[in-house]
Amino acid sequence: MPDLPDMQGLRDGLERLAAGLGFSALGVADIALDEDEQHLRRWLEQGRHGAMHYMARHGMRRARPAELKPGTIRVISVRMDYWPAEATPAEAVLADAERAYVSRYALGRDYHKLLRNRLQHFAERIEAQIGPFGYRVFVDSGPVLEKALARNAGLGWIGKHTNLIAREAGSWFFLGELYTDLPLPADGAASSHCGSCEACIPACPTGAITAPWQLDARRCISYLTIELADAIPEELRPLIGNRIYGCDDCQLVCPWNKFAQAAAHPDLQKVRNGLDDAQLTTLFAWEAEEFEERMRGSAIRRIGHERWLRNIAVALGNGPPTEAARSALESRLEHPSALLREHVRWALAQLEERRRTAVTAPRDATD
Repeated sequence: MPDLPDMQGLRDGLERLAAGLGFSALGVADIALDEDEQHLRRWLEQGRHGAMHYMARHGMRRARPAELKPGTIRVISVRMDYWPAEATPAEAVLADAERAYVSRYALGRDYHKLLRNRLQHFAERIEAQIGPFGYRVFVDSGPVLEKALARNAGLGWIGKHTNLIAREAGSWFFLGELYTDLPLPADGAASSHCGSCEACIPACPTGAITAPWQLDARRCISYLTIELADAIPEELRPLIGNRIYGCDDCQLVCPWNKFAQAAAHPDLQKVRNGLDDAQLTTLFAWEAEEFEERMRGSAIRRIGHERWLRNIAVALGNGPPTEAARSALESRLEHPSALLREHVRWALAQLEERRRTAVTAPRDATD
């Protein structure tokens, strides 16, 4: 490990090293997260993590980096932009109830392995310069308060929707961390620039943002379609619309995203399987083998085929009562999964109710 006087020199070269590996920003944070720990504790006590039991299982280690990786005194936080500039506009897909909306981050290749490999190379480059040092790489791979650490590293502020926002890049980016025992100079925390804007709060389809900086994951569409393995609560199903994997509404209305940076890495630029503009009925027809094949290398694969069909069934039930939608749903009425069958029956009932309403609605006097 280099002598302490060399730390500033090492720090000065980190951005150049990170940029060469495809990262768009880098900062260094100390590991003091006392206020964030209290916020996490209250959030868990209120049960807002829902079925994400791992959030509670790790206790407060999430806010104590030195307990997670002994010897840690600094965290290097990096950003990689992912906005898929060539994808069909998000608003156009959301406006068409027969098409499937997939969160923009999941349109390309799974970012976990991509970022983890780049961060590992980054650490190895540092090691080549200074010799062995203690570190551990994280990309959604452990109990880490990544947004709080990125804020403390100066990469952005936590917006009222609880996502990190950067003045020069909005919020369409991934984060990764390198826990280290290097006594690097720490950067100052970024200040908030949300001001009086609260556009993200009413934009949430399910009211999951209960107040500025307060998120009830149990109502969040990303939680409902990705994390929740059980039945989606019936009262929330109509609010999901055609969102089959995640939700971006709070980011789509954020004025800071006019500064969003397009993905630079080819694996994040390319939309896989046409998921930016796919018909719900087409995706619902995928059998398990096709799902596994098409989703190899995608973040979506981890939810599995059953949950994939469950989500699409809800979206079909929220769409127009077309013969194609009804036939697609009926084809899954005898599916081995009781979970899926229940959602299919619900969706068919919604379509039938919508059909009856359309038939009995009074015609305009001018018709």
